[in-house]
Amino acid sequence: MLDADFFRRWMTATAASVDREAERLTALDSPIGDADHGSNLQRGFTAVRAALEKEAPGTPGAVLILAGRQLISTVGGASGPLYGTLLRRTGKALGDAAEVGAEQLAEALRAGVQAVMTLGGAAPGDKTMVDALLPAVEALSDSFAAARAAAEEGALATTPLQARKGRASYLGERSIGHQDPGATSAALLIAALVEAGGE
Repeated sequence: MLDADFFRRWMTATAASVDREAERLTALDSPIGDADHGSNLQRGFTAVRAALEKEAPGTPGAVLILAGRQLISTVGGASGPLYGTLLRRTGKALGDAAEVGAEQLAEALRAGVQAVMTLGGAAPGDKTMVDALLPAVEALSDSFAAARAAAEEGALATTPLQARKGRASYLGERSIGHQDPGATSAALLIAALVEAGGE
């Protein structure tokens, strides 16, 4: 079972991963976006880490709701509201349970991804973070490692796609051949589940 400590470790591991990969995320964002995806997420997850050090929410849901709130208030561009919505909706779906199983997390994360799709109007194949998140949610009930592999595969699979949502969609066919930075950062979030000690 996964408790609040696990969820804090998940957010902290994500922050560390975003720190390590910020330059690569910005480099991916450069040809098809505003070249700020890495720096924006780095600022957001630094704020998440600081907030979790200051207060220690007692349930998994509360950890994610706090993290989501921080991302919405500190990250510019589209990624703040999208990541914030993902984590807040997932947190709300987990409710007040002190511990949750992997199956509950998968269901809650599914609700979070649906909220992201509603907010951004994105569907699978639109070359967005959804292309990494949906396969990860499907694989999550097998294991966190399977979810990580599915998310990484989903992010890589955005390279030949033409963007149909977000800033990259303005480029039309010129967006083809570039891996989507949002899908790439979403894969980091999922991979951090494994780093946090999940099975």
